[in-house]
Amino acid sequence: MLDQNTILNSMRHIVDPDLGRDIVSLGFIKNLKIDGGDVSFTVELTTHACPVKDTFKLRCEEAVRALPGVTSVSVTMGAMERKERPGSGVNTLESVNAVIAVSSCKGGVGKSTVAAHLALAMVREGLKVGLLDADVYGPSLPTLFGIHQPQVAMLNNKIQPLVVNGLKVMSLGFLLGDQPAVLRGPIVSGYITQILRQTDWGELDYLVIDMPPGTGDIQLTIVQQASLDGAIIVTTPQALSLVDVARGILMFEKVAVPVLGVVENMTSFQCRDCGNVHYPFGRGKSTLQERFGLATLAELPIVPGVSDLAKPDAGSDLEELARLAENVHRAIGKSRIEAEAHPEVSYADGYIHIKWPDGEEDDIPPYNLRCACPCAACIDEYTGQPILDPNSVPRDIQPQTMQPLGNYAVSIAWTDGHSSGIFSWEFLKEFAKRVARANA
Repeated sequence: MLDQNTILNSMRHIVDPDLGRDIVSLGFIKNLKIDGGDVSFTVELTTHACPVKDTFKLRCEEAVRALPGVTSVSVTMGAMERKERPGSGVNTLESVNAVIAVSSCKGGVGKSTVAAHLALAMVREGLKVGLLDADVYGPSLPTLFGIHQPQVAMLNNKIQPLVVNGLKVMSLGFLLGDQPAVLRGPIVSGYITQILRQTDWGELDYLVIDMPPGTGDIQLTIVQQASLDGAIIVTTPQALSLVDVARGILMFEKVAVPVLGVVENMTSFQCRDCGNVHYPFGRGKSTLQERFGLATLAELPIVPGVSDLAKPDAGSDLEELARLAENVHRAIGKSRIEAEAHPEVSYADGYIHIKWPDGEEDDIPPYNLRCACPCAACIDEYTGQPILDPNSVPRDIQPQTMQPLGNYAVSIAWTDGHSSGIFSWEFLKEFAKRVARANA
């Protein structure tokens, strides 16, 4: 006789590739109903844009249909309810499933171009997407899309966004034209709140926010008003840019916004004459994942005309953009699942103590770890050789603060004034092993 346990057990072999657990233990199976031999249920995924939702549906149908006594199977695909958006009165974010910030702490890395291409790549997947240009002082969307001084309308006290190739877009640049925004901080925050929450976005799968560079009032306003689901940090493979990546990670972690990953932009170009791929900024000795413990969502090449998004098919020929969109879907899904146990880090008796989720524990001498700091100020980005002179580090150095960063790293500020060191858990695990071998 069919029962719920039998049906659920038949699907326990179906594993989410990103989360590494089966869909039953993750709680994805909802509203399971049995009527004789007729079985129906909902598979509630983390996001509507899950890249493997069709595969999940097919495998669930096959698994349940193979059970003795099952005559029909009806599988409905759903997604978790969206994050509650703060605020009262007019708030058009209520119908937005996920809000993503695309950020950089350094200008000139192509952040706005990446944000726009990400949004368009999602539109090409059939998703409903909005793009907000939140850079008040240097709006980029008018130039990227070739839209200058358009007629922006109000309807029922809501700003009507422009629709470009299926993408809803809004920018203060549409209202200001070529005039500079000579505004003080509180007024800027007011404009951001209005354009964010009073634009008639309608129902969206994603709202992509092109953040202004930096870590000031505007960024805090957006975080408070939009209740971000995650942030993407755009950088280029330069040591100076990588220092700013650390600042961006710390900014979002301090306001409890998960960092979904890093986009490494302008990594390479293919020569028209020789056909070889060149790396104008060089190739680092360590990847961003090794450096910060964050996933690299995409490595984007330099392509002529990539900043011209007025064409309907802009970016459609770049496979890297499609992979970027897919990786963002996966990252959002992982962030919405209840976080697994994280390592615990503390300082006592002259050692940095780490207790791992599996129960193992490690003690690391502060001096050794400070000397091994992998940040761009301590390690040459391209040769991998240490810049830091160990003799300049006090033997009695101690950590001043240790801030865990999500489930991927910990940021340590030291008593010698150094505060840009971000140590991934993988780095610390391997470093602890090296210390143990050296002391054996």
